Amino acid sequence: MKNKERDEISEYHLNRHQPAKPQFVIHDLGPYLKAHGENASKAHIHSYYQIIWFRKGRGSHFVDFKEYQVNDNSIFFIAKNQVHYFGKNPDYQGILMHFNEPFLVQKDSEFEFFLNYNLFNNPYQQPSCCVGSGIDHILDEYLELMKYELTNPDNFAQEELLRVYLKAFMIQVQRRKSEFKKTDDQPPFHIEEKRLMLMRFITLIDENYKKGLAVAGYARELYISSRTLADLTNQLVGKSPSLMIQERIILEAQRNLLHSPLNVNQIGYSLGFDDASYFVKYFKKHTGISPSEFRKSVT
Repeated sequence: MKNKERDEISEYHLNRHQPAKPQFVIHDLGPYLKAHGENASKAHIHSYYQIIWFRKGRGSHFVDFKEYQVNDNSIFFIAKNQVHYFGKNPDYQGILMHFNEPFLVQKDSEFEFFLNYNLFNNPYQQPSCCVGSGIDHILDEYLELMKYELTNPDNFAQEELLRVYLKAFMIQVQRRKSEFKKTDDQPPFHIEEKRLMLMRFITLIDENYKKGLAVAGYARELYISSRTLADLTNQLVGKSPSLMIQERIILEAQRNLLHSPLNVNQIGYSLGFDDASYFVKYFKKHTGISPSEFRKSVT
């Protein structure tokens, strides 16, 4: 891709701002890629969430500048605004589930919040899980129930049932991930207040990283001290709160440098930097190269 040919990254939506239309859809992966493969193989973002279950096929899937291997029964969880694209492979078989965030997260439920921000929005773990053949029959049952509901749009409480089946599907995947952690001698998984607090902090970063909010400001939003926040992030992800904020800014800068027609100064301003030259220094400090050098390195 040459610089002169750089196009603004495409963004896709699922009936956004149209609550009367479906907020949840399922596609068969093979036919979907045959119909939309050209666009799907180009870097893009969407305002909805996506679960990709690769039932059969091997290749690569790219998420935020990283390449991940696709194997049989791999499941990817792609959050809204994540840059991703499919590798060149027409032979995938599987399913796609698309849904808007309000479809899953209802009434500030801590459990739904956790499922959302652990499986989809956790930048400190892989966006995929290979479930193998252990639970595929269970996932298939939930999938068939969801497909059945979608064929009967006038059924009473259809959306509520779909939401229940989707959460059940995600719970089974989370359990599978927990089993893999046990075999790697990692601590057993369970929802605890510290993990919920971490997810809330990550969410706040995503909402405020362009505003120049300091660590103390995030701590106030969480009703904890800066020291408590630092202890929390160091314990659970091995990073300071300020480093996590910096990494989010750098990630967005990289997304824009690769997929946006904006020049370096404009990107700096869009990320909340009043001084474009400081943005260049900031980026170089945290990546080792200048924004212009990064843009050239990936073209």
